Amino acid sequence: MISLEKVRQRAESDAKTYGYYLNPDPEFLNDLLEGLRKNEERYGYPSCPCRVATGNLELDRDIICPCDYRDPDVAEFGTCYCALYVRKDVVEGKTSLMPIPERRPLEKQARAYAVTAEKIAEKAAATTAKTEQPRSEVRKKLWYCRQCGYVVYREDPPYVCPICKAKREMFAEIAVRIDLAG
Repeated sequence: MISLEKVRQRAESDAKTYGYYLNPDPEFLNDLLEGLRKNEERYGYPSCPCRVATGNLELDRDIICPCDYRDPDVAEFGTCYCALYVRKDVVEGKTSLMPIPERRPLEKQARAYAVTAEKIAEKAAATTAKTEQPRSEVRKKLWYCRQCGYVVYREDPPYVCPICKAKREMFAEIAVRIDLAG
């Protein structure tokens, strides 16, 4: 059983590493940390307490705290989706916390809610001009950071390289071809 203090230490360490702060509201922060602790006990990994997890590590990899969407959310809005991580100006009271839009793609949300991708696509088509068809299965690719060489195997490249902090645009897909004819 993981302790709340261990969850707090991990979050504080990560915040410090990336130049963020934890939410300044102690009661709200405690609720978030408790949600992370419960999710880690339930699923075996600390999925975001503000999103629905599937219980399948491969499908939830993008919402394991700190989630893939944290860095762009904090940069744009001053806080991550669940408001665990915040910028300095939020801690200082110069910027107030506002609700932020969900960045997680609808097809990934659909898996968590056990809703067909077609129903989510219909909703998306009604609200956006996108015509892209949702993927019904996870299609992982090899991605590498052109700046430092970091390699990752997942659906999409990370928003920020965990090694050199390069942005998503610095990632390129590695195409692997196997010649069996010899």
